[in-house]
Amino acid sequence: MNKPLPHLNTDDDAERFIDQADLSQFDLSAMTSHSFEFAPKAKQVNMRFPEALLDAVKQAAQAKGMSYQRFIRQTLEAAVQRRG
Repeated sequence: MNKPLPHLNTDDDAERFIDQADLSQFDLSAMTSHSFEFAPKAKQVNMRFPEALLDAVKQAAQAKGMSYQRFIRQTLEAAVQRRG
């Protein structure tokens, strides 16, 4: 049976762990992808949504473990990227 990953409190701890660990002995099945938002949010947009749509957006965001505002932002970014 694979071991669970240890809890790492700092970047230095994580770097030391990666440098020394054999990752094949750890259970990575619970890992999920995560993106970090670094760009400053300098502009605000106010929009009106039908209640049912906003509820669906909030449910989808909750299922992904993020705020609904971030979910909307990521969805818009993905749509813009697809258009090229």
